[in-house]
Amino acid sequence: MSIVVGFLPTPEGAAALEAARREAAAQSTTLVIVNVGSPRHGLHHQEQEEANQAAVEQLEKELRAAGADFRLVHPVGDYDPAEEILKAAEDPQVELIVLGLRRRTPVGKMLLGSTAQRVLLQSDCPVLAVKAHH
Repeated sequence: MSIVVGFLPTPEGAAALEAARREAAAQSTTLVIVNVGSPRHGLHHQEQEEANQAAVEQLEKELRAAGADFRLVHPVGDYDPAEEILKAAEDPQVELIVLGLRRRTPVGKMLLGSTAQRVLLQSDCPVLAVKAHH
């Protein structure tokens, strides 16, 4: 069995990863981490990529040190994060998807698509949505 988590180097991504790690450890199952990049705001594109790569390398080091059973998925090119998470969850061994949620304004919800919303609505398996600790 396995648990899929969508990972971003953000507080929401960290909260999702923490919850997914707890679930995977409790169920003695594989953790599938879908690295869906970095946020689309703030840093310039090159800096985003570098920050994301550093976060993923640190994460991989921590998981190896902890002896965790995990697999990293790195989508390439122009991809849709929701599609990549759903694709990873198509494996019949996947029993749960974990996502981090962020606050959005009503206008933001109307104008911009939501990865979490799409995964929640289109997933064939249960989805655990977590908020970042503030």
